Amino acid sequence: MEPCFSFQGTTLYLADCLSWLRAAAPASVHGVITDPPFGLEYTAQQQQKLRRGQGGMWREPPRIGGSLRQPLPRFTALTSDDRNAMRAFFAQWAVALFPVLVPGAHVLIASSTLFEPLIAHEMAAAGFDRRGAIVRLVRTFRGGDRPKAAEDEFPMVTVIPRSCWEPWGLYRKPFDGTVADCLRQYGTGGLRRISEQSPFGDVIRSQRTPAAERAVAEHPSLKPQAFLRELVRAVLPCERGTILDPFAGSGSTLAACIALGAVGIGVERDRRYFALAKRAIPKLARL
Repeated sequence: MEPCFSFQGTTLYLADCLSWLRAAAPASVHGVITDPPFGLEYTAQQQQKLRRGQGGMWREPPRIGGSLRQPLPRFTALTSDDRNAMRAFFAQWAVALFPVLVPGAHVLIASSTLFEPLIAHEMAAAGFDRRGAIVRLVRTFRGGDRPKAAEDEFPMVTVIPRSCWEPWGLYRKPFDGTVADCLRQYGTGGLRRISEQSPFGDVIRSQRTPAAERAVAEHPSLKPQAFLRELVRAVLPCERGTILDPFAGSGSTLAACIALGAVGIGVERDRRYFALAKRAIPKLARL
């Protein structure tokens, strides 16, 4: 497998993540930080609409506090088919990911309160230990929608709460022996403390992605570098190892790896996002 793009210790592949994982070397990755598209969110049809400037499924109200909301799917309900498709995908993904990780490797998966229970079930079925969740405390424009096609009739009704936090499911590949044994052998098994006095916490105060970063990488799910760098630092407790982002998007996780001197691997199947990531990774890493 030949790399498609490399920059300062990171490598980005243009590939489907399931195919890439099934071909990857066993026990070659020490941690995963990723923000999956969840299928529903960025189908080919919705991507085409976004790229034509038509948005996806428009949300109501289109503005909150004077700020224009990004036109993405509303996520206020999942059909039975939606849930089954999501379970089927993450069942395959978790099984394909498991052998690629060293024992004790942590996996952080961005999600929502609607999706996280579905993902957690499939991760457990594949053999991962659930270790809780990291809360990204951020006030976003997600949620707060009024009833579709009846906004004027029910102006004081919200169909789902306005989101003020984002769950990142935290999982770990099991290992034999003690945490100390795992740390010595693989550099994994724990999370790096903030300092000798302060452990890594499960709530991280964040902000919406700054305009300067969005100007570099125009991706609808771009996460701020400050937040991603905290995650990269935590997932490599001994300051060594390889971080994987199998849904690389604009390459923001790889940029965070570069900023901290970590080795990063990204996989992205969308050619436009792959081209965007090649341009954005060096610029994001320098911010």
